[in-house]
Amino acid sequence: MADEEIKKETQAPAAPAAAEEPQTMADVEAELNASFRQIKEGDVIDCEVVGVDDDRITVDLASYTDGIIRKDDVSDDPDFSIRDNFQVGQKLQATVIRKDDHGHVGLSLKKAAALAAWDRARQLLQTKENFHVKITGTTKAGAIANLDGIRAFIPASKLSLGYVSDDDLPNWIGKDIEVRVITADEAGNRLVLSAKDILFEKRDEERKAHLALVKAGTVTEGTVESIKDYGAFVDIGDGVTGLLHVSQISQKRIKTPADVLKVGQKVKVKITKVADGRVSLSMKALEGESAPAEREEEEHVEIPKSEEIGTSFADLLKGIRL
Repeated sequence: MADEEIKKETQAPAAPAAAEEPQTMADVEAELNASFRQIKEGDVIDCEVVGVDDDRITVDLASYTDGIIRKDDVSDDPDFSIRDNFQVGQKLQATVIRKDDHGHVGLSLKKAAALAAWDRARQLLQTKENFHVKITGTTKAGAIANLDGIRAFIPASKLSLGYVSDDDLPNWIGKDIEVRVITADEAGNRLVLSAKDILFEKRDEERKAHLALVKAGTVTEGTVESIKDYGAFVDIGDGVTGLLHVSQISQKRIKTPADVLKVGQKVKVKITKVADGRVSLSMKALEGESAPAEREEEEHVEIPKSEEIGTSFADLLKGIRL
């Protein structure tokens, strides 16, 4: 008995068992489902970085194998550093591009980013939201910009309210402009932007604000913008253009406005009517206002007195040759 007691005292106490969190059947089922999940090319998968190398990123897919994202599928920039931009534990979203990449699933961050960019482009097309882009290059037909990695095209006719020539296009490189999506065709890889639509709207808003200040009866100077058979359009400043009807050009009868007016000519006009966003002008009204002065000049013309007018028979015979 004494020997047994001594043996018990000399034996080291047993270490307590490590506590383990019990795994439920739901946990086991989730792991099994994940490991046998069917992965297809084109799938966008949430993953976690488990390894970072100079030329690749290894990610955990919670599946039967891990994923590999090669440098070419991360960025097109040859100077891009994977080690400087990614770390273990980082959460990513990537697109499956190869189901078998030497025993791994091949993934692409660029592809996932492009899909997200096209989703945003389609949303911008629907909402007509304005945003800014920087012009990075030009073609014969327009300018090139970038939207979240997607190459976007801005036709020359959509860059400005005015005409943009081929020779002027290089001068747009580096400019930051406000644009709107007008075409978002992912299948055709066509993303088209426009700055002109926004400029039109802003000009119309400014015109309405200035038009509210235009009052009938005001006399002002304007510039002939264009000439039609029925009249001329005259720019009276601040983006406001009025119609000078052919009947309001002169008190004298004229066949066509081009007989007395030319584009670019400065004219003095009177605003006769402002209604429904239209401005009516008249030059004839100003001629009418100057008529009293002309009549006053006529009144000062000296008429010979009656007694100074010769009425003798001899005067009547003057100049008559027999």
